[in-house]
Order: sequence, then C-alpha cells, then structure tokens
Amino acid sequence: MKRLQITPWQAFFVLIAAMALLVLAVDASGNGYFQTFTALMLIQVMLAVSLTMTNGFTGMFSLGHPAFMTIGAYVAILFTYPVGRKGFAMPAMPETVAQIHLSLPIAALVGGLTAALLGWLIGRLVVHLQTHYLAVATLGLIIVVQTFALNLDGFTRGGRGITGVPREATLALIGFFTVLVIVLCWRIKHASVGRAMLAVRENEMAARCFGIKAIRLKVIAFVLGAGIAGFCGALLPHVVSVMSPKSFGLILAFNLVAIIVVGGQGSIIGAIFAAVLITFGSESLRQVEEATGVYGMTQVIVAVALIAFLLVRPKGLFGLKEPFVRTS
Repeated sequence: MKRLQITPWQAFFVLIAAMALLVLAVDASGNGYFQTFTALMLIQVMLAVSLTMTNGFTGMFSLGHPAFMTIGAYVAILFTYPVGRKGFAMPAMPETVAQIHLSLPIAALVGGLTAALLGWLIGRLVVHLQTHYLAVATLGLIIVVQTFALNLDGFTRGGRGITGVPREATLALIGFFTVLVIVLCWRIKHASVGRAMLAVRENEMAARCFGIKAIRLKVIAFVLGAGIAGFCGALLPHVVSVMSPKSFGLILAFNLVAIIVVGGQGSIIGAIFAAVLITFGSESLRQVEEATGVYGMTQVIVAVALIAFLLVRPKGLFGLKEPFVRTS
C-alpha cells in the first residue's frame, strides 16, 4: 500500500493550523509553567532546525550555536532592558545607546544579525576545517564568548547576570517565528542552493568537479545557522527573565547535537520530532532529579540513550528523508 503523503503546501497549512491550535490551547490553560515550557520547546525546535541546516545539509560538525545565542541575547537585552535601569545595570553603556529602546522583534532581529556577522567572520576561517577539527574550533568559540561575557562587567554584569529582563516573548510570537524558521530551512533544502549543499555533504570533491563552490555554500549555511541561533538566543531571556554568561554552554551544545543525530542529519521533520521528544524527556527527568535529589542524572541518561540509539539506528529516525511530505 502506498504511504500517505501530502504536498509541501498542504504541509505548510497543517503546520500553521497545528501551531495555532498549540498556542491557543496552551494560552487557554492559564498554566504559567506549561506556557513557559512550550515556549522553550519551540525555541529548541528552531535551534534544532537551524543546526540541521548548518550541519546536516553540508556535513559540517559545528558546536557553536550556544556562542551565537549568547551574542544575540546580550545584544537584544541592550535594547529591550528598561531605560531607567540601564545606567545601574550596564554602567559602561554609552548614553546614546542607553536611551534607545526597541520592541523585542526588532531587538531580536538586531541580535540575530549581529550573530550572523560574527558567524560570517568566524565561518570564513573555520569552514575549511573538517569533522572533529571544526567541532573543536567551534567548541573553543563557546569558551571565548563566555569569557568575554564574564569580563565585560559594565555591559553584562559578569557572573552576576542580568535579572529583570522584560518578558516580552509571548507564545504567539515564538510560534510565529518557529513557523518562519521551519519554512525558510525547508525552502533552502529543496531549492537549488540546498541541493548543492547536500551534494557537498555527500562528496565534496565530486561537487567541486561539477562547479559547485563548496566553501561558499558552507559559509552560507554557517552564517544562516548563526543568525537563527542569535535570534533564538535573543528570545529566550525574554521568556525566563534572566541572562548570564553561562546560560548557553556545553550542555546545550551536546543536547542540540543529540537532537539532530536522533532525528537524522539533514531531516527537518526529524529535527522537529527529536527536539520535542528530547525536550519532553529531559523535563520529565529533571522533575525526577528534584524528587530524588540525584542531580546530573538527566545528562547521563540522555548520553547513554544516545549511544544506544546510534547502535540501533546510526542514521537517526529518518536519515536525510522527510517523511509524510512529498518532496518531488
């Protein structure tokens, strides 16, 4: 029997309807915890899809998303933090900048563009590296950004962190941007530029022989992923109302890699499923940790489960395929 598949346009309307129903249902519940959890889960979905584009489409192994999230978060907070409190919280900020106040969508866009610019500067240097060398380089980028954030006390308050960040990231706003990110990455994957990226992933030397500019495509994927990560980083503190230099670190980098490995490197639908699955699983385990007092159990169980999953299904849930949606 032929499997049921829908067209991309039908999938788009299904996505819109599902997101609208999710937002309405969670808002109607009136449960603040559930609303925050859903917002964080949708941000995780955006991060997973963007990392799928960076790593899955081109075959790179970047771990740098938390660094770009940190940049985007601090840049956005500079423009959304209450003007009357900026002088106390960020004494090193120039007066002209301290008087600027932007709405969250615009501030998040500025944060995302700043992260994309950093991604362009870094990407031109590191995309020449292969596999674990690139992983180490981007891992070092996380440490460098965190160190700068810790020492720029006049802007970031150092290890004390910034509290009282306005909670302007509504669930509807995050849901809207989640749809945009999914559609953007989907369009890229199934456009000529995305097919060229996949060719580079499968055999870079052969792709070069056909005239594909592999390095240029890798830089594009790296910059787009950095920009979306910066945008997500800008949204997240406006959900939890706090930001510190260690908000986005190595554990987040590991979780994102686990998501795209489980979902299938290159599968957007797989990344969405895996992000939802791992987010729910991690939150459930966190509650068990608090009940039993055995802290750190979540990371151990996720790591062991990831190893077991790779042994059983090394290509992830869907590999490079997009199930349920007709792609040709």
